Formats: sequence, C-alpha cells, structure tokens
Amino acid sequence: MEVAFSSTFKKAFRKRIKRDVLLEKRFWQKLDVFIENPFNRELRTHKLSGTLDGLWSFSVEFDCRVIFYFPEDGKAMFVDIGKHDEVY
Repeated sequence: MEVAFSSTFKKAFRKRIKRDVLLEKRFWQKLDVFIENPFNRELRTHKLSGTLDGLWSFSVEFDCRVIFYFPEDGKAMFVDIGKHDEVY
C-alpha cells in the first residue's frame, strides 16, 4: 500500500500528534501495519457514513483516529488525524 499525506493531515499531525512523543511513535507503528494490510484487525478500519461518506478510518490508539480514502487501488490518502471528536 502506498500512502500520501494531504496538507490538512500534515497540519493536524503537527498540531495534535507531534507534541506527544509516545503517540507519534504509536502512529508510525500503526502506519507500518496499515502499509502491510489496511484492513488488519489491529487497526479496526471501518467505512464512514453521513457527512464523511466515502472516507475510511482506522485507530492509532483508543481515542486517536486517522481519516483517509482510497483514490485508486493500492493507494491511500490520509486527510485528518486526531481524537474522535476532532475528526468526526
């Protein structure tokens, strides 16, 4: 799986994740899992609905989610990261 980061994702990552060293480390670990298999049970990947229809989410930690979509086969675009209430 090839992963790209949108400018909004990069901004959210700097603002919400970069300050927390342990959370940042956990993100990079989960990214490795995602690249191997975006539907690994460990990630709890699920399709979103409503205003976020067409997007997907996976869990980094209990209250940290990554929002993304698949622009084409074998590729994922990360668009947001943060706590549940921040991204949904």
